[in-house]
Amino acid sequence: MKILVVTNMAPFVWGGAEELAANLVTRLEATGQEAELLRIPFKWDPYERLLEEMLLCRSMRLVNVDRVIAMKFPAYLIPHSRKTMWIPHQYRQAYDLFDSGHSNIPPSPRGDEIRRIIRETDISCFQSAERLFGVSQVIADRMRKYNGIDCEVLMPPLNDPERFTGGEASFYIFAGGRVSEGKRQHLLIEAMRYSKTNINLVVAGPPENSDYAHRLEDIVTRNNLQSRVTLDLRFLPRETYAQYVNAARAVAYAPLDEDSVGYVTMEAFQAHKPVVSVSDSGGLLQIVIDKMTGLISPPTPEQLGEAFDRIASSTKDAIAWGHAGHDLWKDMKITWTDTINRLLQ
Repeated sequence: MKILVVTNMAPFVWGGAEELAANLVTRLEATGQEAELLRIPFKWDPYERLLEEMLLCRSMRLVNVDRVIAMKFPAYLIPHSRKTMWIPHQYRQAYDLFDSGHSNIPPSPRGDEIRRIIRETDISCFQSAERLFGVSQVIADRMRKYNGIDCEVLMPPLNDPERFTGGEASFYIFAGGRVSEGKRQHLLIEAMRYSKTNINLVVAGPPENSDYAHRLEDIVTRNNLQSRVTLDLRFLPRETYAQYVNAARAVAYAPLDEDSVGYVTMEAFQAHKPVVSVSDSGGLLQIVIDKMTGLISPPTPEQLGEAFDRIASSTKDAIAWGHAGHDLWKDMKITWTDTINRLLQ
């Protein structure tokens, strides 16, 4: 069977959703399928052009393809008679991010029209799919609330669990993954101002844009944190990334209302590392449980700094929470074999 995985892309930006799509193709090929990845360039600003981006995808015609697995907006609008949808997230600026005041679409007559069209088009697209999956319960709940549609939850597996073996912990907290405003690495760095222990912080990963990278550098310099905060802002080889995780005391991950549990969380638990997060981080709070698999802090630098110090001062707790996170993740039995089977049913 010839399977086309379709998603969108921002050139030279790579994160969890991009990793998931690429590994899906690899895993499909490993089962004997013919699989390719189609990534559609997408830019969400200015918001007035969103309808043009949608029309481009809706106008595409696919030939010589037996089945489509569609993932991100607006690429998932590409029509096909046999389409399975596996949604890492919708265009949230037309949904919950608009309600919370974090949308690029303004509350204006034109903005309201664009949001209405996005929602109506999503509903039509979801209803036409043979199977509809979301990567987390958060997405399923959002789809039911805003679109009135039920979807199945299909959490993504970890792509390379064999790399995350754990090991003896060094005295630093690791914050990995894509570096962006929404992932809030700035909050983690600001928390170091209030940490009273000598625990260090390593922030590593590709920055979404140079402005945010400069902002992080400025926070470090302004607060004289150069001796305690390391910024390794680049696309890391997986071996290097895994080494950072395996040698960390804990992993810190504080995105704003994340859709899924996130690769950062999965990798940490695979490596027996506890996760420090905050109370508004969304989907990962399904498995990051306060004082059980890590620590959950209110989203303020002061209280997050206290959480860092708790990790630093209690080796016994940090080790126990890391092992508990590993056991919880292992017990969920999320594998690529089961994932592929459900996608191709």
